[in-house]
Amino acid sequence: MKIITLLTTLLLLNTSSVFAGEGSDLYKQSCAQCHGANREGGLGPALVKRPWVKVDGRKDSLQRFISEGSPNSGMPAWKNVLNQKQIAALAEYLLLSEPVAQAVTKETRADPYPELKKFRLPVGFSISVYSDQVENARGMAVTASGIVFVGSRKVGKIYAVINSGKDGVPPKVVTVAKGLDSPIGLTLLNGSLYVAEMTRVIRFDDIEKTYEKSPQLHVVKDDFPKDKWHGEKIIKAGPDGKLYIPIGAPCNVCDKEDAPHSKIYRMNPDGSGFEIYARGIRNSVGFAWHPASKEMWFTDNGRDEMGDNMPSDKLNYAPKAGMHFGFPYCAGGAVEDPEFHKNRRCEEFTEPAAKLGPHVASLGLAFNDGTQFPAQYRNQLFIAEHGSWNRTQKIGYRVALITLYNNKVVSDTVFIEGFLQDEKVIGRPVDIAFLPDGSMLISDDFGGRIYRVSYSENTKK
Repeated sequence: MKIITLLTTLLLLNTSSVFAGEGSDLYKQSCAQCHGANREGGLGPALVKRPWVKVDGRKDSLQRFISEGSPNSGMPAWKNVLNQKQIAALAEYLLLSEPVAQAVTKETRADPYPELKKFRLPVGFSISVYSDQVENARGMAVTASGIVFVGSRKVGKIYAVINSGKDGVPPKVVTVAKGLDSPIGLTLLNGSLYVAEMTRVIRFDDIEKTYEKSPQLHVVKDDFPKDKWHGEKIIKAGPDGKLYIPIGAPCNVCDKEDAPHSKIYRMNPDGSGFEIYARGIRNSVGFAWHPASKEMWFTDNGRDEMGDNMPSDKLNYAPKAGMHFGFPYCAGGAVEDPEFHKNRRCEEFTEPAAKLGPHVASLGLAFNDGTQFPAQYRNQLFIAEHGSWNRTQKIGYRVALITLYNNKVVSDTVFIEGFLQDEKVIGRPVDIAFLPDGSMLISDDFGGRIYRVSYSENTKK
């Protein structure tokens, strides 16, 4: 009898560990973005300790909550994304007192990044991990000397990543500031680092000399709306010396034409002259200016709840102020919104330069104006696709190459694949920047990494 009881106990423990292992992967892919890599909390509440506020600690209750969600508190329903077995595994993992540590094998010690072998790039290009010590890495800004400043989301930190200059020695990572409110966006202007938080823009002066010395924070503007939904902000310095910043729609879809939301603004470096640059924008997380024409291009994420295959995310071309890009009346630049079109037609608004695909979550973008890549890539546009979160079959999770000619999109092709392998998320690209030597950097908030993409004729052999 004791033997049977022992075997039963071992079987249950083994089954639990299998579920927890699968649940750990599901948590990282589906929940960590809001609740933290170790369930410590972020945009969503901490899940490490019980009792929880919205659900009791019983497995069946937790499974129902995960399935149905809680729309009023911003918790999505996962029943159309995960099957019941996956939801059960996720619940099992959440009920553990401590997160499950991942096993370290001889293979991972010998090659810490074996997944890179499955990445696909054009001939001559190679990808490596530049740093894996940048938790929740989001927006990037690179100085002329090669210091990479990196924003974050839930961890509230700004990092500086400094190349060691020695082969085999990883870059040094310094925490420049902490305790900030989702500082995802940052840009360099006149020797200062500007950072966009949820409700304000701040500045660190003479940043290349002060980043290791807890530099003083200066508030530039602090009267932005306090909405959490699409409240995080990027910020970029334009070629006109002004700072550009979006205020996203505080919703999946809603009409905020007469409110501050759904627009891109620009202002002087001291926060004065705040004005609307563009309207009809749901949620832009990427701006770039063409190196030659100095004209603006930006991404915009399409709404949810219209099915797996619509609407498309958009790449927009905004060469002048005052343009309207259709939100909320026209979805994806192609179809009148079923709830908010108000008899407005898509033809009334500026059409997208390119339709990037449904739910790909197109975020940061950058033009390549360096000389390391072959000539056909010069002055062309690269877009980080963060990847879908609620689509039946995942999409995105790549870096796209947009080829332009005379301000027209000639092609939209895959430049890097591999961030999604056999439906398992390896990384989620967020932003793109270039080092002074012309190599490309890609931030990944899922893995806390920055990847580096280089080109060499020798790689082709």
